[in-house]
Amino acid sequence: MTKNLLTFAYYMEQLYNDFGSWIRGKFAFRVQKLSVDGGFSCPNRDGRISFGGCTYCDNRTFNPAYCDRSKSVTRQLEEGKRFFARKYPDMKYLAYFQAFTNTYAPLPQLMDMYEEALQVEDIVGIVIGTRPDCVSSALLDSLQELSKRTFVLVEYGIESANDETLRRINRGHDFECSRRAIAETHNRGILTGGHIILGLPGEDADESIRQAPLISSLPLDILKIHQMQIIRGTALARSYAEKPFHVYTVDEYITLIIAYLRRLRSDLVIERFVSQSPANLLIAPKWGLKNYEFTNLLVGRLRNSGARQGDLAYTICE
Repeated sequence: MTKNLLTFAYYMEQLYNDFGSWIRGKFAFRVQKLSVDGGFSCPNRDGRISFGGCTYCDNRTFNPAYCDRSKSVTRQLEEGKRFFARKYPDMKYLAYFQAFTNTYAPLPQLMDMYEEALQVEDIVGIVIGTRPDCVSSALLDSLQELSKRTFVLVEYGIESANDETLRRINRGHDFECSRRAIAETHNRGILTGGHIILGLPGEDADESIRQAPLISSLPLDILKIHQMQIIRGTALARSYAEKPFHVYTVDEYITLIIAYLRRLRSDLVIERFVSQSPANLLIAPKWGLKNYEFTNLLVGRLRNSGARQGDLAYTICE
């Protein structure tokens, strides 16, 4: 059987191209991301672009307890390793620079920090979460060299392909900025990820479905998706209190995810569909589901409907 036929058969056996299967193909051992807070800020908070950040954003929703910017990168990773080693003693790890904008510093400082992480025992690569307006050619050139000797993944916050939505949420960049940064990263052979949110204010299901082929046309390797969550203390929470707007029920969101997934190319790796913020911070939606429970419901619906990733995909022409 030819390589193309083998690839086709592989994807047809799957309902979607899941991250777990993909990452197991990259390493001969189990790997786990360890979040690191590198002490970065964000140009959308410190005044370079704006103040206050994106209307929905609160970094407390995803920083684990061992993640503390007052500690060195090495110490955070060592504490994170101990946290997971009790359950998986043979685990290896990816250092995940997650909080705020992890390319928002002078290049020498950035590379020193990334290299420090890679010197920690059992760290086998790095993942860098950032904004598309915070990468330079010099940085990407350096990451290209780094990727020749270790696993490097750069994740971009895209959030939406609709420029009006991006203005509404005070994102500070447009969709073309995301398109450009993703292309420049991909062209250097660096693994490239993107993050989008479904259910942002002003976007209904039809608008999200309209955007799916646009996101699919980007040269992304990996895509993270999650539902809009309203977090206490954010500008979005204040807007929601003053004038409540619709947030998806579980059933509505599963219906949307299926329609969205069908319009994504089949080789795009899907890392997640949902994110669950701490209960004490979350205002809505309160589904009461763990991520794997949601995924089980989604897979059941996919199987029952006969739908799968990419079965309605098409290419956006420039």
